[in-house]
Amino acid sequence: MAIKVKIINQLEDNYSYVIFCDEEKKAVILDPAESKPILDFLLSNNLSLKGILITHHHSDHTQGIGSIIKNFNVNVYSPNKNIAFTTDLINEKKNIDLGFLDFEIIHTPGHTLDHVIYYNKKEKLLFSGDTLFVYGCGRVFEGTYEEMFKSLNKLKNLPIDTKIYCGHEYTKKNLEFCLEYDSNNEFLKKKSDWINSKIESKSPTIPTSIGEEKETNIFLRCNELSVKNALHLNNASEQEIFSKLRDLKDSF
Repeated sequence: MAIKVKIINQLEDNYSYVIFCDEEKKAVILDPAESKPILDFLLSNNLSLKGILITHHHSDHTQGIGSIIKNFNVNVYSPNKNIAFTTDLINEKKNIDLGFLDFEIIHTPGHTLDHVIYYNKKEKLLFSGDTLFVYGCGRVFEGTYEEMFKSLNKLKNLPIDTKIYCGHEYTKKNLEFCLEYDSNNEFLKKKSDWINSKIESKSPTIPTSIGEEKETNIFLRCNELSVKNALHLNNASEQEIFSKLRDLKDSF
C-alpha cells in the first residue's frame, strides 16, 4: 500500500498537505488554510477523507477547516481546544490511528506553546508545521528560545532519511541566512542553484530530510565550531548560539 503526499499551495507562501492512499482511496489533510484547492483534489481523485490534522492555532493553518467539514464529516485533531471544530485534543506521544495510516505526536513548543508535529515511522514522514523549515526554524512567538531549541533537538534524533514537509516556502531566504553565517558549507553552496531554479519556476523546495537539514540548517548546527567562529562566540553553549542566530534571523 503506497502512501503519497500531495503538496497544496495555500495563501501567499503556505503549504497544506493531503496524505493519501490511491489503492484504498483514503486521505487525511494537514493544516488547511484554503479549502477549495484541497476539496478539488479530494473530489477529482475520489478520495474519502478520514481526518484533519492541525499543528498549531495560527489562522493560516486552520481557517479552511470549516468549509471542509461541511463537505466531509470527519474528526479534527488539534493540540488546542480553542481551535474551532476540534473534536480530538492531542498531546505528546499520543498516536492517531486513521486506519490506513497512523501518526505519533511530538510536542514542539517555541513558535507557539501548543505546537505539535506529526510523525509516521513506517513511511518516514514528518509534518513539521512552523517548527522546522528547510534551512530554518519558526519565529519564537509564544514559547522561549530554550523551548524551541529543545524542540529542534528532538527532531535531530529521528532517522536521517525521514522526509520533512514544512508549513511555508521560506527556503530561499533561509538559504541566504545560512550562507551568511556558515559561508564555507559546501552542502549549502551545492544546493543554491537548485533552490533558485525551483523558486523561479514556482515549484516547491520540499520535501527535505533530517539528514540534509543536519548538514545544512544552521539552527541544527549550533555545536559546529565554524558557526561559533562566525558569530565570535567560541565559548558559548549550543543554546546561546541558537538564541543569537534566532535574533539575527529575526532582523535579517
